[in-house]
Amino acid sequence: AITILEQQGSSALSMRQLANHLGIKAPSLYKHFADKKTLEMAIIQHGAKLLKQQLENALTHNPEASFYAVANAYVDFARNHQELYSLMMNNLAPPVGASKAVWNLILDLMSQITKTPDDTASTVALWSFLHGYCVLEKSGMFGQSGPQGGLEEGLKSFFIGLTTKA
Repeated sequence: AITILEQQGSSALSMRQLANHLGIKAPSLYKHFADKKTLEMAIIQHGAKLLKQQLENALTHNPEASFYAVANAYVDFARNHQELYSLMMNNLAPPVGASKAVWNLILDLMSQITKTPDDTASTVALWSFLHGYCVLEKSGMFGQSGPQGGLEEGLKSFFIGLTTKA
């Protein structure tokens, strides 16, 4: 299902298309997934696990270095898994499972930086900044000249603001 999603986009993902891809009859899939929405939720959880792993791999013992590394790992994930990222962000529900683990990882990092326990406000702000950047980049809104270092400048300003808050 992820191969279909990544190669052909979400519009190509269907129970019938997946069955054809696997060389089985579509009714066989319904033993594992009640419907397409259930399949998509499983894909989203898988994507969240991949994102969490990528963010964990970016963590260091230094909160400042981790901030920049985690932010860049998030953007890299969105770039390298555009269709999966879009599916994950377009079907948001309150975070559960692996999605909640991604949230908690970023929340913990932000709380270390700001010295504010459970710093939800800063976590939401960072997530919003990163997601907005990813959406603008994918849509081509930066134009032919590209973002001109906007991500780096934004992260630097963001980090300065966070440490001033602390």
